[in-house]
Amino acid sequence: MSERGALRARLELLAREVAKFGVVGAVGLVVNMAVSNLLWRYTEIPTVRAGLLATVVAILGNYIGFRYWTYRDRDKSGRTRELTLFLLFSAVGAVIETGVLYTATYGFGWNSPLQSNVFKILGIGIATLFRFWSYRTWVFKALPAEKAVPSGPEGILKQGRTEQVSRVEADPVRR
Repeated sequence: MSERGALRARLELLAREVAKFGVVGAVGLVVNMAVSNLLWRYTEIPTVRAGLLATVVAILGNYIGFRYWTYRDRDKSGRTRELTLFLLFSAVGAVIETGVLYTATYGFGWNSPLQSNVFKILGIGIATLFRFWSYRTWVFKALPAEKAVPSGPEGILKQGRTEQVSRVEADPVRR
C-alpha cells in the first residue's frame, strides 16, 4: 500500500474513533447535565459539589461505553490497570471540569442556573480534549500489530502482519 493510502486508512480509523468517542461523550454529557440540573434544582447541595457528583455519575457510564464500544478492539489483558488508569485520568478531567465551574462560581460569582450550565459545558469541553488524548494513549492501548485482529475492511491478519484490504468501488475512475 502506498504512503498516501496508509495515511488515508489511518485517518479513517481515527475519524471513526473520534466519532465513537463523541457518541459516548454525548451520552455522558446528557447524563452529566441532567444530574447536575436535578441536583441544583431539587437539593441544597452547593453548585460545584453537585457538578462534581454529576461528573462522577457520567464517568462511570462512560467507562462502559468506551470499553465495550469505542475501544472494544483494544487490549483487554490488564483490566485492573485499565480501570485504575481510567479512573486516574477521569479524576484529572473532573478537576479540569470542576475547576472551570469553581472559578466561575466562586471567583466571579457567576452562579445563576444559566451561567452554571454554560461553565459546566465549557469545563466538560476542555476536559474532553484531555480525556480523549489520555484514554487513547494510556488507558485503552492498541494491540501490537501481530496480535491485532482487524475486522471489516480495515485489514486481515496474514503471516504475522496486518495487510490492508482494497475496497471495491463502483467507480473505477475514483481509484
